Amino acid sequence: MTSATKIDPLNEPSHEQWQGKTDGQPWMLRSLIGLFRRIDIRVLYVVMAVVAFFYLFIHRKNRRAIQRFFRERLGYGRWKTLRAVYVNHYRFGQVILDRFAVYAGQRFQVDIEHNEYYRELVARPEGFVMVSAHIGNYELAGYALHPEEKRFYALVYAGEQATIMQNRSKCFAGHNIEMVPVQSDLSHLFVANQALIEGNIVGMPGDRTFGSAKSVVCSFLGAPARFPLGPFALAIQRDVALLSIFVLKVGVKKYRIFVNRIDTGDAQTPKRVRMEQTAQRFAQQLETIVRQYPTQWFNYYNFWQ
Repeated sequence: MTSATKIDPLNEPSHEQWQGKTDGQPWMLRSLIGLFRRIDIRVLYVVMAVVAFFYLFIHRKNRRAIQRFFRERLGYGRWKTLRAVYVNHYRFGQVILDRFAVYAGQRFQVDIEHNEYYRELVARPEGFVMVSAHIGNYELAGYALHPEEKRFYALVYAGEQATIMQNRSKCFAGHNIEMVPVQSDLSHLFVANQALIEGNIVGMPGDRTFGSAKSVVCSFLGAPARFPLGPFALAIQRDVALLSIFVLKVGVKKYRIFVNRIDTGDAQTPKRVRMEQTAQRFAQQLETIVRQYPTQWFNYYNFWQ
């Protein structure tokens, strides 16, 4: 089923080295929000088309990493790869602009596939885990799903720009969402556990280890890749349901959210085995989405072992 809603306001970096912090000085980011209150987003898309071209040359390590993704994992030829690398950077720029457009109060249309999976779990007293990845624009899911019945605890990168975090908090405040920065002391795990105990929702990235030693190697796009064990361990240890969610840009001001169940296995199976099998199921779902929207895969480092 599909439902629609409106939202308001080789030495490449490893998982640990590259975290995806938003570029730009705080005053520039604040100015961008003000700009969106006066200028149509299509105008800034045109500007981004030029900026993305220069970004390719400034961030050569990022470019080489995503280039290998298209050549080695998707089997693209040279010219198709060059085009895909540029489009990938342009799409990333568009996604960043879309986030700031939301901060400025602009509206986007969002279609939700299998929203019934999400609504079914929201209606239950038990909590559950939602796992996503750095493809598309996951942040918009928080504005579109409206979890009125439960509080949504979103685990986020702790080193993001203060301007970004402040505007996220402002937008999330009206959607019953609380950001939980991922900390080196693992305090975020206590918050996540307590949230599930209280019957709430925990959202986590399923493709970044954030320096954690707890990971699992999965087959992903034809080669072994390291995925964090945390989201899958949390769901299985707390015995709660697990959903995958991916938010992809499909138009100028339009997104599509894909929601799917992830089978956590038989309770009689050893937990460690269940965690590894569940992580592989997530990797398979992610692979399907990446193949469908390859230019919206935004992991700019050597993801594969």
